Amino acid sequence: MTLTLERQDLMPGRQLIGAEWREASDERRLDVTDPATGAVFASVPDGTAADARAAVDAAHAAFPAWRAVPAKQRAQIIKRWNDLVMAHQEDLGRLISREQGKPLAEGRGEVAYAASYIEWFAEEATRANGDVIPAPVPGRRMFALKEPVGVVATITPWNFPAAMIARKIAPALAAGCTVVCKPAEDTPLTSLALVKLAQEAGVPAGVLNIVTASRERTPEVVDVWLDDARVRKISFTGSTPVGQHLARRSADTLKKLSLELGGNAPFIVFEDADIDAAVEGLMVAKFRNGGQTCVCPNRVFVQAKVHDAFVDKLAARVGALKVGPATEP
Repeated sequence: MTLTLERQDLMPGRQLIGAEWREASDERRLDVTDPATGAVFASVPDGTAADARAAVDAAHAAFPAWRAVPAKQRAQIIKRWNDLVMAHQEDLGRLISREQGKPLAEGRGEVAYAASYIEWFAEEATRANGDVIPAPVPGRRMFALKEPVGVVATITPWNFPAAMIARKIAPALAAGCTVVCKPAEDTPLTSLALVKLAQEAGVPAGVLNIVTASRERTPEVVDVWLDDARVRKISFTGSTPVGQHLARRSADTLKKLSLELGGNAPFIVFEDADIDAAVEGLMVAKFRNGGQTCVCPNRVFVQAKVHDAFVDKLAARVGALKVGPATEP
């Protein structure tokens, strides 16, 4: 099935480095598949270590000018990005659903979720206030200033391809940092579309760079950023083993790290619970987004007295679920 968008150019099919939408340095491509059918419906560059270095070069070069932009002006640019995201909610929702697999209604909902981060951090851009600190001795004045840390590398998962990248890029831009980002190999299209809209909103060349890469090539791309002292911060959402790798490789350059790693979510039902409410709660918690969220319950504890009644009602609700393409409600 062809993916129809009102703006087909929201699928640029290339990665953004500096001011240029370009192919991978060796021109290799990465197929994007529909998880419902396994059919290939698009492709993006399969980025290399050379592309990762070029992205850092661009971000590092753009940093002095971007950090000097007044916070109010940065906020205005990010607000325009938010407006563009919401103006293209339908197209972005279709992209999310097609490459990630969630129902179209959830795809549209995620766009609004992603935009809420962009809007929030646009407003926070003007609130990066410092502090005046009482001096311990007479004749001194002590104060703390908040400054952008530098180039930030963001690495995102596939379960929320719009929300996760927005949640990382927006605060970095608001603070005056420049960004290099690597979206999940399974869901690169939504991220590329968001970056294109950020470019249209007025984010200057080099401030925001995106490198797409296959699972095979992701380590070589990310390791370039880990080893480069110009990259001052890593923001990652994903598995605990990968987070451990990032922490180890960041040690030599003492990068700042923001790591959101594996979830651990028990669902507990006591005998005095409203069983119908508990079943409905579990259905939402476990099956929202196809069961792929960081807070999806990974085990269920039910007190013995209500165990059988709970299991029977839960089995009936699960049996009513339908699995199919995201285009079919």
